[in-house]
Amino acid sequence: MEAEATNNKQGVLNMTIGALAGILALLAYLFIGSRNETLEVQKLLTSKVEQFATTQLKLDSISNVLDEKIVEVRRLGGSVSELERIRRQLNNDKKKLKYDLSFSVQRYNLKIRDYKNFLALHEDDNRKLKDENGSLLSRTRALEEEKQTIITENEGLKHEKAALARTVVDYSLQNADLQDKVTLASAMKAVNVEVIALAANGKERRGGMYKASRIDRLKIAFIMPSNPLALKTNKDIYVRILDTNGAVVNESGLGGVLWFEGREIGYSTRQSIPFENNDQQVDIFFRRDTSYKPGSYTVELYSEGIRIGDGHFDVK
Repeated sequence: MEAEATNNKQGVLNMTIGALAGILALLAYLFIGSRNETLEVQKLLTSKVEQFATTQLKLDSISNVLDEKIVEVRRLGGSVSELERIRRQLNNDKKKLKYDLSFSVQRYNLKIRDYKNFLALHEDDNRKLKDENGSLLSRTRALEEEKQTIITENEGLKHEKAALARTVVDYSLQNADLQDKVTLASAMKAVNVEVIALAANGKERRGGMYKASRIDRLKIAFIMPSNPLALKTNKDIYVRILDTNGAVVNESGLGGVLWFEGREIGYSTRQSIPFENNDQQVDIFFRRDTSYKPGSYTVELYSEGIRIGDGHFDVK
């Protein structure tokens, strides 16, 4: 009986040991399998992280190139609306990448390919824009040179015009001076001017000294010498009689004003004379209702804006 009990105990112990060995073997198998699976997951995660980082670097690189293109196109004066649209789209993709739990490198590689194709196409447009700007720059330089040439020519023309204007002014002054000389040369003259007092009965008194009571009218007599430069035509003769104080002696309805040396002066009487250019004798009569005051009087004769002669008489 003791031997049988001993054998039973030994059998139970062997079974226990076998069960424990099986359990240990199972645990060992499970541990090794779990460890291998963890390594695979680690490898997969490492690959995903590397793909994510590479994708982010590529998108950042394309973003930098886009920014440079926008600055360059603006400098060249081109349109940047399409570039800015693509940049907004790229920024959206960069934001999505940070939170993309279903990240697929294949999907982002397609986006990156499209962005690169866009940049390649835009590079051709950019090259054309540079060529056009180069042509415009050359044209601008040519126009600037042409402008400077025109400015230089205009300056020369201005100097020539100024010199010509000065010449014209000089000739105008010379012509005006010559015209004045011709006018003076062709002007009439009044010589041998004599102021004669006429009494009421028509009797003439000469000598230049007259009593006021014996002056009914004055006769201003003079000779107009012939002048080869003067034309035969009617000439208006203006007579100014000035008293001792220099005041103009006039009678209502006879006097007026005339222009002389740029100003108006009064006259006593005016008479139109047919100029015959033959040393003709001219008599002009003047009457006033009031008597003359004692003193010295001056008689001035004018025609065509020129003083042609003068005389004087005294009243006592």
